[in-house]
Amino acid sequence: MPPEDGVILTCAATLKPEPVRWLWRDWLALGKFHVLAGAPGQGKTTLALAMAAAVTSAGRWPDGSRCDAGAVLMWSGEDDPADTLLPRLVAMGADPARVFFVTGSHVAGEVLPFDPARDMPQLLAEAERIGNVRLLIVDPVVSTVAGDSHKNTEVRRALQPLVDLGAALGAAVLGISHFSKGSSGRDPTERVVGSMAFGAVARVVLCAAKVKGQDGGEDRRILVRSKSNIGPDDGGFEYGIAQTELQAWPGVHASLIEWGQAVDGTARELLAEAEADQGDDVEASAFDDACGFLRHELANGPKSAKYILAEARQAGHSERTIKRAKAHLGIESRKEAAGWLWGMVAEASPNEGKDAKGAKDSTSENLGTVGTLGTVDHASEVF
Repeated sequence: MPPEDGVILTCAATLKPEPVRWLWRDWLALGKFHVLAGAPGQGKTTLALAMAAAVTSAGRWPDGSRCDAGAVLMWSGEDDPADTLLPRLVAMGADPARVFFVTGSHVAGEVLPFDPARDMPQLLAEAERIGNVRLLIVDPVVSTVAGDSHKNTEVRRALQPLVDLGAALGAAVLGISHFSKGSSGRDPTERVVGSMAFGAVARVVLCAAKVKGQDGGEDRRILVRSKSNIGPDDGGFEYGIAQTELQAWPGVHASLIEWGQAVDGTARELLAEAEADQGDDVEASAFDDACGFLRHELANGPKSAKYILAEARQAGHSERTIKRAKAHLGIESRKEAAGWLWGMVAEASPNEGKDAKGAKDSTSENLGTVGTLGTVDHASEVF
């Protein structure tokens, strides 16, 4: 007879302590979920492919240790396997026979896009058929979330099948993500775009950043650990991104990772150094992007403040930067039964034209008639 429904309890005395099994010691753990995050343009996908190349070719990690050979699965929603991913893998010495791209699913006689909520059991079966899968790359990891990627419960629910897949295969799972715009100075793990659940569910969070060259020298990039609850959570490695033409395929060019020396320090310290010389430029760029986002969203009339903020988070803008941009543009609010609306004023705001640092965080001084929105009572405004 099947067991009755009820809670399952496991006595600790029946368990045997086990060591963490590592794909790359202290960096990638077998059976665990990891996140690799950073600003756009830091080569995060190429970094992940460098790791895949090491796995498939039994190559060496940046610390010189040898990697046991295995297969790699990759689900990419941003890059084409034939003209982007495969050339990079080949350029870095990967064994293409051990790399498998998740490109879709057969459902009722049709080929449909891969859906993790529906297709994870089939992916597990295929991975077991391949055998010895040691790394699974998801780029971007937010693509696993069908709902709101900023809601903790929805993100955790969406990530759990991925976590379970890694545990069942004994493979390291690496999800690629971005930093929120305008988040410089915060704890690196908290800067991962979307819900805090992405960083919380991950056992290890890695961050990539660029360090400006001193005295006109070349820029350098760093890969650092910002979180680990199963090993050291500091230190990292320098790396560079180079371009090459594939000898076997003339005319096909690809980027590759060139590893450098180890670096010491916490992720917050190392990223602070990396962003110190870019501080004003990064802040101004994020502010300008936020202004452009608001102009675009409100070009055809007022919209719900909650909707605007949700879309802004999805686009990687911090709420603080959006509110500064709102004040700068003179965007006003109106309270309705369904909530607050944001809308552009009929004429340019007297605030518009200030730089990023001069923008105010509140519109409380702009009282009175507001273009298409009418009269606003700022005393009760919450957005």
